[in-house]
Amino acid sequence: MVGAIDNPRSAPLNGGPCWNMSFIGILREMNGIVLVEVKKLSRFYGALQAVKDVSFTIRQGEVLGFLGPNGAGKTTTMQIISGNLAPSGGSVTIAGHDLLEDPRAAKAAIGYLPESPPLYRELTVDEYLDYCAALNRIPRVARKQMRENAKERCGLHDTGRRLIGNLSKGYQQRVGIAQAIIHLPPVVILDEPTVGLDPIQIREIRVLIRELGKEHGVILSTHILPEVQATCDHVQIINKGELVLNESIEGLGHHMKSASLTVAFHHAPTPGTLEKLPGVKSVQPVNDGRVHIFYEPDRNPTDTILRLAVEKNWGLYEIRPGRLSLEQVFLELTTDSAAAGDTTNEITAPAVPLGSEA
Repeated sequence: MVGAIDNPRSAPLNGGPCWNMSFIGILREMNGIVLVEVKKLSRFYGALQAVKDVSFTIRQGEVLGFLGPNGAGKTTTMQIISGNLAPSGGSVTIAGHDLLEDPRAAKAAIGYLPESPPLYRELTVDEYLDYCAALNRIPRVARKQMRENAKERCGLHDTGRRLIGNLSKGYQQRVGIAQAIIHLPPVVILDEPTVGLDPIQIREIRVLIRELGKEHGVILSTHILPEVQATCDHVQIINKGELVLNESIEGLGHHMKSASLTVAFHHAPTPGTLEKLPGVKSVQPVNDGRVHIFYEPDRNPTDTILRLAVEKNWGLYEIRPGRLSLEQVFLELTTDSAAAGDTTNEITAPAVPLGSEA
């Protein structure tokens, strides 16, 4: 077995095609191509269908945020994509390799960080990454270069001789990500990579994820909703085994619009006056003098308010559409309509504005 690992010509990556340094160039030439293609994926546990006809794609250069409440089918889907669970129906293609027909090559194209990083605390960082390189069938002559490359990308420059058990949780998480990318997989799957980290560590890991997204296709499974807005290009939400949202971050803005307005006047009319306007359902004064106006979705009162503000000298100085937070969108898509309705009277700015730095 050792000889097979040391010989470049007989050393398949994860049991797949022979590994060689040209893989770096191949990865960079894959810009924009489809790396993960899931078609009509389903999974049954007896009579229970945990995943129902799920379909989506991930391209090189994309970071996909994968969300879902407990029991929604997210973990099952992740297990299928990573090759740890067979589907009942449908197909998964990883970097051009069918996961069922060519599992070794497909799995060789995946780097995976589970929620609990698979670390050996008694090893140094260099010893551990060398071990991971061997597991991925990287030839001995190339391991140091690949190890140093992974450390460079994950900000582990001066930690090589330190015991993993003595590192902070943030740096242990970096080591976990380094083992996932040491063999330069086109697809990187990260399961809850920032759980238990402090705010500074979270920010650093998010920056790292965005950097990985430039050369890989990244699947980010998380329960931290602002993290999706801070790091992802695309977001999908699964509920009861079905995808209920599959949107780009830009397209998500459409779902975050609510049927409401926030207005402010120098000479404010009474709430009763505003409630009598066509289409207005309710009016909610705010402590800072602003007013939230909720209206029927197809009867926007903006034009009427502008006209009356001029005619009656209300002194209108602010009017803007209300927006739902990603949390509210998530709740509306994953809870019963009655429960979701409880959030419609809330106007909350997103915790992390779209396109901003986290």
